[in-house]
Amino acid sequence: MTDRILSITGKPGLYRLINQGKNMLIVENVATGKRNPVYARDKVISLADVAIYTTGEDMPLYDVFDKISAKNNGEVVDMGSLKDDAKMRSYFTEILPEFDNERVHNGDIRKVFQWYNTLVSNGIKDFKDEEIAEDQAAEAAEDADEAQAKE
Repeated sequence: MTDRILSITGKPGLYRLINQGKNMLIVENVATGKRNPVYARDKVISLADVAIYTTGEDMPLYDVFDKISAKNNGEVVDMGSLKDDAKMRSYFTEILPEFDNERVHNGDIRKVFQWYNTLVSNGIKDFKDEEIAEDQAAEAAEDADEAQAKE
């Protein structure tokens, strides 16, 4: 999912990649369904390429979305109750306690919540790509095999 969902600098909202042309992409606004061309001069970022700074390894955005979903039972985040930056940071700390407090700014947290709400409001609740989920399952199986071999 996240490799086909895009953020485009200068354009509000999130976009779904529909097709690629020679010098452009055809994208569809997730919220409105309106299709637009996006050209090479536009800065396009796939949500699969976004990660949140943590005190350890950076956490992929889809993992953060999964944690938000678990905390909110798959519902949208009530942004009205998080207007105060301190409350928003506190709530994000409940979701992701290991985030790097110095490198993750309030605007970043707000954007993560907005993107999450946009996706959930439009019926996108499966945040991991099938390939990523399969890769993680294979890694977990390998780790379990290595642990058994050491015993």
